[in-house]
Amino acid sequence: MTALPLPLAQMADAVLRTADGREKTALARRYAAAWFEARNSGAIVAPLDDRATLIGQATPPDFPARPDAPELKDPRDVPRRRPGSRPGQIALLHAVAHIELNAVDLHWDIIARFTDTPMPLGFYDDWVKAADEEAKHFNLVCDCLEALDSHYGALAAHAGMWRAAEDTADDLLGRLAVVPMVLEARGLDVTPGMIEVFRKAGLTDTVAALEVIYAEEVGHVAYGSKWFHFLCGRHELDPKETFHDLVRRYFHGALKPPFNEEKRAEAGLPPDFYWPLAEETAARNRGTPG
Repeated sequence: MTALPLPLAQMADAVLRTADGREKTALARRYAAAWFEARNSGAIVAPLDDRATLIGQATPPDFPARPDAPELKDPRDVPRRRPGSRPGQIALLHAVAHIELNAVDLHWDIIARFTDTPMPLGFYDDWVKAADEEAKHFNLVCDCLEALDSHYGALAAHAGMWRAAEDTADDLLGRLAVVPMVLEARGLDVTPGMIEVFRKAGLTDTVAALEVIYAEEVGHVAYGSKWFHFLCGRHELDPKETFHDLVRRYFHGALKPPFNEEKRAEAGLPPDFYWPLAEETAARNRGTPG
């Protein structure tokens, strides 16, 4: 049997405290491999086996360590470029890399931050796997940027990416509702359009990278839905109404179509979860009651 190098929450905390993107993702992938090696060897056999040793406790940082670049700016101050140009394509890829790096931290943070909530082993399996895949995605996109003579950090980036984590730091249900079930679900909506941008530009390696990301993000949304419903069942809450309440409380963006209903359904996110919220957004924009 293979022992873990550290309790899982401490491994998560170490990833969160690593600043450089390539170093962070290398550590994330190494710890994910250690977790699954231990799982497959039989070293981890039951959901609550010696939790102090297996999962442990951590005090994760309020904000994860970040490299000196990119400069983080208010979204309104980040320049927009047309994706039909090479600078615009680089800017779009840079934004995707920034999203993926934040996703690495978000998935390790859910492990480190909510250790007081007893969860089955499958919860940890899912988020370690998601974090490992996000680390892979970050590196794929960085490789694409470097092939275009750029790199992550060359442009300014969105400063508000961690807001959802800050707002839900004390609410696991809220975290599951907003991060995988809203933010990552939005990725399912927009990624097909991005793939077409790069296909038209003849950037076949970038298309291949985005197709990997698109396929694997469905699973991340599905993990969110699965564990959201699990906790709603534990607390005898109505999942749809609870989701609506939490998104109204914690999500500060606009939930609006078009929605990738096929992929959302595949991930366990039915239309009656998000369309009523989108209709409320539209009503507010019209200045009429929701």
